[in-house]
Amino acid sequence: MTTVDDHVLARDLAEAAGKLLLGLRAEGGEPDALRTAGDRLSHEFLIAELAVRRPGDHVLSEEAADNRARLAADRVWIVDPLDGTREFGEEGRTDWAVHVALWERGRLTAGAVALPAQGETLSTANPPPLPPVADDPLRVVVSRSRPPAFATAVTAIIGAHTVPLGSAGAKIAAVISGEADAYVHGGGFYEWDTAAPAAVAMAAGLHASRVDGSELLYNQADLLVPDILVCHPALAERLLEAIEEALHAS
Repeated sequence: MTTVDDHVLARDLAEAAGKLLLGLRAEGGEPDALRTAGDRLSHEFLIAELAVRRPGDHVLSEEAADNRARLAADRVWIVDPLDGTREFGEEGRTDWAVHVALWERGRLTAGAVALPAQGETLSTANPPPLPPVADDPLRVVVSRSRPPAFATAVTAIIGAHTVPLGSAGAKIAAVISGEADAYVHGGGFYEWDTAAPAAVAMAAGLHASRVDGSELLYNQADLLVPDILVCHPALAERLLEAIEEALHAS
């Protein structure tokens, strides 16, 4: 059963890991070595803290081997110690994040996305208010490095602008904050890429689903999450129809 403490713990751990990453980044160094060190530092911190704070829970992390015992567990923490590793290694970029989410008995129940270089953490401990419905042209966030062709087609169908960003956490955070109106991606993720931002988005009242409108599922045997749509609920039907049109045309 989720408690207030779980929401607070997700937020506090994401923030603390982010501070460690900021300190590491300030030391400088060769970008690839910095990325590797950042992944390791944040992962080791989160794993150690969860072992102490929630010793009976399982943890699924991008930086650790998958323990399949999680499939029979009631509570699983899904963490991405450094989402947007590419951007973390690039001086001046702020679109990287730390993800901490809690899955319980079939659904996400708590989560936090720390954006350390932006000085912000979004979490289910204090969900942000639902942003207002945007006027056209909509702003659709897409992958900076690998935008799917159908996302470009969707923006053309609805006359939207594309906004390229780095990490999935930073993209969904932009929708949560109202800096963008939707996030559409079909290039594939793993569970840790989207669990925490999806948890926060849904807690804020946003629509979050697969691009066919079906539910996002976590703590699955197959860790691949093929695609995602995050947007204001008032825009969901319009965007789902545009996605279907784009996919049929491809």
